[in-house]
Amino acid sequence: MRHFGHIAPEVRQRLFHQEPCEFTADSPSRLLSAALGATLYSPATRPRLADDIVKQAGLGVVSMVLCLEDSIGDEDVAAGEENLVRQFTDLAERRGHLPLLFIRVRAPEQIPDLVRRLGPAVRLLSGFVLPKFTEERGIPFLEALSVAEAASGHRLFAMPVLESPELLYRETRVETLEGIARAVDKYRERVLALRLGVTDFCSSYGLRRAPDMTAWDVQIVASVIADVVNMLGRADGTGFTVTGPVWEYFRVQERMFKPQLRRSPFLEGQAEELREALIEHAMDGLLREITLDQANGLLGKTCIHPSHVLPVHALSVVSHEEFSDAQDILRPERGGGGVLRSQYTNKMNEVKPHRAWAERTLLRAEVFGVANEDIGFVELLAAGISG
Repeated sequence: MRHFGHIAPEVRQRLFHQEPCEFTADSPSRLLSAALGATLYSPATRPRLADDIVKQAGLGVVSMVLCLEDSIGDEDVAAGEENLVRQFTDLAERRGHLPLLFIRVRAPEQIPDLVRRLGPAVRLLSGFVLPKFTEERGIPFLEALSVAEAASGHRLFAMPVLESPELLYRETRVETLEGIARAVDKYRERVLALRLGVTDFCSSYGLRRAPDMTAWDVQIVASVIADVVNMLGRADGTGFTVTGPVWEYFRVQERMFKPQLRRSPFLEGQAEELREALIEHAMDGLLREITLDQANGLLGKTCIHPSHVLPVHALSVVSHEEFSDAQDILRPERGGGGVLRSQYTNKMNEVKPHRAWAERTLLRAEVFGVANEDIGFVELLAAGISG
């Protein structure tokens, strides 16, 4: 699989200075954690789930979570498990590329049980999403994952979801984060990424952000995300990939504030109709949130609607200017440090302070590609939509 792989090769050649790389479920974890992109959630009870997965793969989705937790009722869990086993068996008989597939469970004992019931079809499973993760609640999940991996002989990753009230509340936040750090460090080779449950954070205070607001505008939520990145997303080798929170909206009937998308980039790309469609479907708020996610150290995003996938991927592509700066900073002869003017002659590149940024940028460039000099977000999104 590869990002923008659903686009014709000749179109990719026009869009990209460096095309996104190909990868598989067996690729190194460092690459996969950066490549997750827009992770699309789907209830595990969907009767045509296998068809849905194949369809979304053809539209550019590279990671999906099949949910047995909050997206289905308590009374539907057993049916959801049975449906997953049936749908995975169906998928195992088909040919073609599939996304990275994860199952979101409710209890640790579901992990070895589902792996056993999947049988040979477990080869299609990349891992499990672990809800309401703290040290106390998370260790049993991680231990169950280790048992299931050993029994099946198949590599399985964990993606803990950070969403518990203990993490939100000021008086318990640091202690909870320290515990989470101990747990995920102990199982570092199995933890692919950490996911943020912002809807649960809001729930603890009876809040729900409007389509005109991002998670970063809700200060109590923004403070938690900042502390998670501070303690768990460091670039010194101790950190993990932390993914962006879900965007809940896909159509807005009425808005209070002006649209947040400037008109000029769309006029230059002759894509004014695309701009109007994005605004109509509340995508201007999503685009702003993705940009703020990235500025604050998050990579990828939880998605609950297929229309959110392409915006996440288009904004994850590295610009030619970013790529040029990162390459300059990491040149071997720059190892001693120093300051240099960027090739675009519009900024200072300071070698030592910008090194970690440059390394992360080149990893993102590997999985999402580098746009040509004259290609921006609008052209990438338009090409992705038209396929």
